[in-house]
Amino acid sequence: QVQLVESGGGSVQPGGSLRLSCAASGIIFSRLTMAWYRQVPGKERVLVASITVGGSTNYLDSVKGRFTISRDNAKNTVYLQMNSLKPEDTAVYYCNAFGGLYSWGQGTQVTVSS
Repeated sequence: QVQLVESGGGSVQPGGSLRLSCAASGIIFSRLTMAWYRQVPGKERVLVASITVGGSTNYLDSVKGRFTISRDNAKNTVYLQMNSLKPEDTAVYYCNAFGGLYSWGQGTQVTVSS
């Protein structure tokens, strides 16, 4: 059974930082490109960052230079370090294999507000 469990969200002021984690089980994690997505109410889910098996990364233009995706294959976990957060980063953040191959987890809420 596939499980994707996101954690680490919260409320921060603009300019703050958060580190999101996603623990995956039931998938061959080490063979998959993993990704973080985000969604705000009434809008489609958007790809934020991805990381290949080899460690190559890609980012949404609006988060480049501020967010860093990483992975630990031994722990089946993918991370998203978010720095210099802006109000427009407010969303529910989800992880999944690239392309959204598996059922979505519950996500973790990130709120950036003064």
